[in-house]
Amino acid sequence: MPDLTIRASDVEIMDDFALPASEIEPVLAGLGQVNALLGGHKNLIKALKNFPVRTGYAISDWGCGGGDALIAIAKWAAKNNLQLNLTGIDAAPAAVNFARQESAGFMNIDYLQADVITDTDRIKPCDIVICSLFTHHFDDERWITLIKNMNASARKGIIITDLHRHWLLYYAIIAITHVFTRSKMARNDGPLSVKRAFKKAELVTLLKNAEIDNYNLTWHWPFRWQLIVYKS
Repeated sequence: MPDLTIRASDVEIMDDFALPASEIEPVLAGLGQVNALLGGHKNLIKALKNFPVRTGYAISDWGCGGGDALIAIAKWAAKNNLQLNLTGIDAAPAAVNFARQESAGFMNIDYLQADVITDTDRIKPCDIVICSLFTHHFDDERWITLIKNMNASARKGIIITDLHRHWLLYYAIIAITHVFTRSKMARNDGPLSVKRAFKKAELVTLLKNAEIDNYNLTWHWPFRWQLIVYKS
């Protein structure tokens, strides 16, 4: 059994921003399908209702990948007569290009290629920052910088969904990736994502060190943490 007592520091293949479209697009498409099938989009929209979201709000998805979360929000907003301004931000050119293709039918979704740690001057303020299965890519120090940047950018709050580091999830992902995909990236990054993920106490400590105190942290199936930060 791998050592899951502490967060791993190994770098995922996906963290290479120079990856070609042929390698990253199938993985992003698969992640989007998983988010939809396992309730990730449903839980995100439920969290958005807590604010609540109003017409005219701007929502930014940091580390947007293939844009599946923004597409889900756009569909929900259309059904509820909400006019929202949606922006996806990702540092990988291939991810941004793929997200643009996937979102081609949605006029209220735009994308920006930018690094959310170093390019904050290029990122417009918004009402709510969201991110899904993204923050585990950062070590503790950069995680604190990331959430401080989010907090500075968001007027209303932040919604973060990420993995719970647990042995059952680790072995489940190994089994799933070996049965359903031949992608080297998926087979490597899936289990590694769990090793880089979080225990509850770690998130509480990180939030304290980032001077974030008005938040709600809950666990959701399958092995997801949902963090909602409310601005004063």
